[in-house]
Amino acid sequence: MSPLTHAQSRRRMAARAQLAGSAFCFGLMAILARKLTLPGMGFTPGHLAVLRFVVGALLSLMAFGLIPGLYRPSNHRLLVMRGLSGGAVVVLYFYALAHIPAGEAGILYNVFPVIAVAMSMVIFKERPTVHLWLAILAASLGVGLVLSQGHLGFGFGRGQLAALGAAVFAATSANAIRAVRHTDNAATIFFFFCVAGLPVVVPFALAPWPGGASPWALAILMSLLAYGGQILMAQAYGTLSISEAAVWLQLLPIVQYLLAVPLLGERVTAPGLAGVLITVAGVAYGTGMGHRQRA
Repeated sequence: MSPLTHAQSRRRMAARAQLAGSAFCFGLMAILARKLTLPGMGFTPGHLAVLRFVVGALLSLMAFGLIPGLYRPSNHRLLVMRGLSGGAVVVLYFYALAHIPAGEAGILYNVFPVIAVAMSMVIFKERPTVHLWLAILAASLGVGLVLSQGHLGFGFGRGQLAALGAAVFAATSANAIRAVRHTDNAATIFFFFCVAGLPVVVPFALAPWPGGASPWALAILMSLLAYGGQILMAQAYGTLSISEAAVWLQLLPIVQYLLAVPLLGERVTAPGLAGVLITVAGVAYGTGMGHRQRA
């Protein structure tokens, strides 16, 4: 293996690890968001969306002050577009988590990687290999097995429509991140995500804000997890194609399912464990076989 090929392989492995870390952050974030919007906690989806963007913007400003040259905006149009679509994703997904079960919201929202792949075929002329398509299919089937068990009670109410809308905007955001990573770093992308997304979510946070130290501590933790998840995902998109990233993003609802056992008291079932194994196998297959070799 040549030094250049070896370096490329190391970057790809690092990007996959970043997406796995992003899945963990987003999975735990979703569980905390679900808890914070339950009766008695006092937070609305709009509150959580605003808090997430404010905390993210403040952390970004701190990072820019500590690391000279980190803030380097270049493609302002794509940066703003990513922020606006990301704002729509956040408020729609939090709304869905507040109104329908987390499993149902997860399975509806989780169609976004497949939508993102379809978009990338038009925008970037990406042509996923047969192996990647098989990996996406296997991972999606595993996720469906995990999340569709029990009594989810699918319908077409506002919560379901919000989750599907979030998926469409998330697919748009994924392609925007992939495009803008050619000119801008992950920290700059995230800052614009917060600043441009904040006006989108502010109108949904006009209800009185809650009090209490415990709910606010959980809300701050949720915002920090969102920060970590976004930075890791944006960093990974600088290396991986949309289609390969779609395989790894199937880990997100799996992580959410596993974390819900100790944190929300949900029980593990045999179909759920089978779905976890199928998803992990699909991810492993896509990682090992899905890369289109260059001449």
